[in-house]
Amino acid sequence: MAALTNRQNEILNIARVSGRVTVEDLVRRFEVSAQTIRKDLNDLCDQRVMTRVHGGAIVASGVENLAYEARRFVAMEEKRAIGAAAAALIPNGSSLFINIGTTTEEVANALTAHEDLLVITNNLNVAMQLYRYPRIEVIVAGGNVRRGDGAVVGLSAINMITEFKVDYAIIGVSAIDETGALLDFDYREVQAAQAILANARKVILVTDSTKFHRGAPVRIGHLSQVQVLVTDGSIPAAMQAICEGHGIEVIKALTQTSETDAVSAPTTVPNA
Repeated sequence: MAALTNRQNEILNIARVSGRVTVEDLVRRFEVSAQTIRKDLNDLCDQRVMTRVHGGAIVASGVENLAYEARRFVAMEEKRAIGAAAAALIPNGSSLFINIGTTTEEVANALTAHEDLLVITNNLNVAMQLYRYPRIEVIVAGGNVRRGDGAVVGLSAINMITEFKVDYAIIGVSAIDETGALLDFDYREVQAAQAILANARKVILVTDSTKFHRGAPVRIGHLSQVQVLVTDGSIPAAMQAICEGHGIEVIKALTQTSETDAVSAPTTVPNA
């Protein structure tokens, strides 16, 4: 591995704290040209310590996820739009699972105006967002609480999840590979997600497009187990083919800065 320059090391450290860096922000910070920053990011990606995404780069993942606070800042606006688009699919009077993740937490934020919902979750952040609303009943799966992000994991949580059969599951993942494998980092979290997939009538996968460029070591399941995919941009061709082959509805959630200037307006991408 070639030695990194001082600026490249600083860029990497910024990304580790905030989860993502953009060319625009780095140009202002270091007072250099966009071309110079793009070369730095390309060098970091060649070293496999970062991965390029639209407008910037994220820390490359392998066997360890970004810290929760850093994940919250990755694609923040996109996650908010995804949350609104996914929440719009949930009718009043529904029962649903919501699993662990910063994107699923944005769905919870967008559900607060709904009525007569039953929400079962192993995410303490989701429970704290929703419990104060009188028309939403919240059930928290019991078990060990992961201090880093408020996730409830372990056998007790899994057993409780399997006691329910709900209308919808809102699922987030850490990565999706080109074969359609849904991936995560913690096998205990994966076991809970698998139980959620098995006990919902309709599964809605919510994921920002950075997840298409990441890796993770533990398999949750496959894209074919999902009925709706809500994301913020175009998906890779191989993934699109899987969606078309399995009749998966793909919804693009538009942000305030999208080309169409739409505000959180979901657009369905036609499938074959």
